[in-house]
Amino acid sequence: MRSRARNITWILTIPMVIAMFWGCVPARQLEDSKAREQQCQEENAKLKDSNQQLNTGNNELKANVEKLSKQVGDLVADTTEQGRSSRRLSDLYNELMKSYDKLLANNEKLLSGNTEETRKLISQLNDLQKDLQLKEDRLRRDSLALLEREGKLGELRTSLEDRQRRVDELQGILGKSDSTVGALKKAVSDALLGFENKGLTVKQDGSRVYVSMEERLLFASGSTAIEKEGESALQELAKVLEKNPDINVTVEGHTDNIPINGVLPSGARDNWELSVLRATSVTKILLKGTTIDPLRVTAAGRGPYMPVDPTNTTEARKKNRRTEVILSPKFDELLKVLEQLGQQQ
Repeated sequence: MRSRARNITWILTIPMVIAMFWGCVPARQLEDSKAREQQCQEENAKLKDSNQQLNTGNNELKANVEKLSKQVGDLVADTTEQGRSSRRLSDLYNELMKSYDKLLANNEKLLSGNTEETRKLISQLNDLQKDLQLKEDRLRRDSLALLEREGKLGELRTSLEDRQRRVDELQGILGKSDSTVGALKKAVSDALLGFENKGLTVKQDGSRVYVSMEERLLFASGSTAIEKEGESALQELAKVLEKNPDINVTVEGHTDNIPINGVLPSGARDNWELSVLRATSVTKILLKGTTIDPLRVTAAGRGPYMPVDPTNTTEARKKNRRTEVILSPKFDELLKVLEQLGQQQ
């Protein structure tokens, strides 16, 4: 009887232990998921801030270049007018010197003539000499001012050329980035060509490439386990990412707006948790057996809050249940150039 009682006690205890064990596991997964979600949001915010800083720096640089160009134009115009004034003064000075020589000659002829006329000529000669001296002084000042303006003009031209060189360098980097993104989009499209009619699309938006995969390609309803065909698509994508080490990767999980009742077998208790777990599952497949640096990859859950179709229809909800892999080039070179420009100002 005692043995039978002990057996009954064990039978009643085992379900309680199992229930306690399975209750702890989802809680730990939830805490890990929330931590990864927080990290993803912070890194996404940093990327947005970096992109905003780049755009702001480029706009400010263009405005400075336009301002310097206008200053150079004004100095060139002032210098040209100063040169014309200097030439007019030189011509007038030469004419006065000729008149002065004529007066000297006439003075010698009239020395023995009318004394009153001689005094007038001498007075005119003195006045002419004073006028000549004033014009010589003015010409000297104008020449010095012209040299100073030419020096400033040279400095501004050098500064403008240096800034233009930086702008050209920035435009070259941006052009290189656009070219890289275009080539990346083609490589991804070619690699995933066989999946584009099975719920997968590839598009380029600005400096990013978006690989969008519908739920039917990757997951069963409410599941976080990736289907075989979806795993094949992710493996092909991983091959492209291995060949492009300068590309950052963000994996975003999205759901529809229908609330989850209870707890799914995956442990998710709401759409946000489900989107995080699905993004993590995709990230693990991308990294599995590859040389992709995990630091390049960010997994994030968006839940139902970024729908591609906001209408509350069956077809819209189907579109919104998706996972997006966002590929973007690194901007390290561009940031270095902007830092150098900031140090020069």
